[in-house]
Amino acid sequence: MSVLATGIGSMPGDDTSGEGYREAVRTVLGELAEHAYVPEMPGRGPAATMTGRALAVVEGLDADLQPSGWRLTGGSGSPGIDHRRTRSLLAQDLDALEELGQGYAGVVKLQVTGPWTLAATVEKPRGALVLGDHGARRDLAEALAEGVRAHVRDVRRRMPAAASLVVQLDEPALPSVLAGAVPTASGFSRHRTVHPPEASALLEQVVAAIVAEDAEAWVHSCAAGTPLSLLRGAGVRGLLVDVDRLTAADHDVLAEALEAGETVVLGVVPATDPHGPGGPDSPDSAVADTRLTERVARWLDMLGLDPTIGGLGVSPACGLAGASPAWSRRALQLSRTVADNLANLG
Repeated sequence: MSVLATGIGSMPGDDTSGEGYREAVRTVLGELAEHAYVPEMPGRGPAATMTGRALAVVEGLDADLQPSGWRLTGGSGSPGIDHRRTRSLLAQDLDALEELGQGYAGVVKLQVTGPWTLAATVEKPRGALVLGDHGARRDLAEALAEGVRAHVRDVRRRMPAAASLVVQLDEPALPSVLAGAVPTASGFSRHRTVHPPEASALLEQVVAAIVAEDAEAWVHSCAAGTPLSLLRGAGVRGLLVDVDRLTAADHDVLAEALEAGETVVLGVVPATDPHGPGGPDSPDSAVADTRLTERVARWLDMLGLDPTIGGLGVSPACGLAGASPAWSRRALQLSRTVADNLANLG
C-alpha cells in the first residue's frame, strides 16, 4: 500500500524579504518528496492571508484593503496598491518555487480559498459581505474559477513536466454558511442560510475549472460540521480533515470515499508545538510516530477498512502558521514517517 504524506498549506514566518519564504519552500520540498505543496506564509500580512492569496488569483475583479478587510472595487482594470501587492507577492513566491523545485517529480498541491469562504470574507464595493448577495457571490465564484484555471496553467509551466497538480480549496466557513451563522457587518444578525443545492452548484463550477486543467480537486476544512457528502457530490475527489473534529457520519463518508478510490488525508499530527518538553509529540520524542501510526491504524480498523486500501494520506491537523519553525519541520517529518509506517503495515 502507498500512503501519501502532505501538509495543509500555511507555514510560520513573517519575513517579507523573501528568504523566509524560500526556506519554507526548501522545507516542504525536502520533507515531502512525493506530495509537496506551495507554501503559504500568512504572517507576512494581509497580502499573504488566505483571502488575500485568493484575490491574487481571481480574474476580472479588483479589490482593495479597508479597515474592515478586503473589499471588491468593481471590474478589472484599475487594481489598488494592496491588490497589486497580493499579485506581486504570489508571483515572487512562484518564482521561488520554480527555482527551488527544479528536478521535483512528485505531486504539487496548490491551495486557494473556496468560493463560499471567499464570499464570507470579502465585501462588495459599497460594503456588506458578498455572501449576502446572490448575484455577487455567483460573479465572485466565476472570477475565482477563471483565475484558478490561469493559476494552474502558470504553476504547470513553472514546474517540471513530471509533476502532477492538485488544487486544494480551503472552505473553513462552509459549515457556518450552510447554518446561517455568518454575522452581518453590524454583528447583530446573521446572513441567511445558503441551501445545499446552491452551495454545491458554486463549488461544482470551481471544481470543473480545476478538472478542465487536468488537475485534481480536493477540499480542506478544519471546521466541525463540514458537509463531506456535499463536497463529494460536487466532484471533489480529495478530502483533508482534522480527525479530532469528525462525527460518526463523517467517518462513514470518508470510508465510502476511500472505497471509491478517492483520497482521504487524515490530519493527525499536531499543528502547533506540543505543550511541555518530552511529551509524546515533542520533537525529541521517539514514540510520537508510533503513537500516531497506531491511531490511524485503529481508525481503519474501526471502519473495517483493510490497511492496504489506497488513497489514504496523513498530514498535520491544520495549517502550520502558528507553529515554531522547528515544529513545522518536525510535523512534516512525522507525517511522512507515519505514512511510511502505515504503508509497511500492508
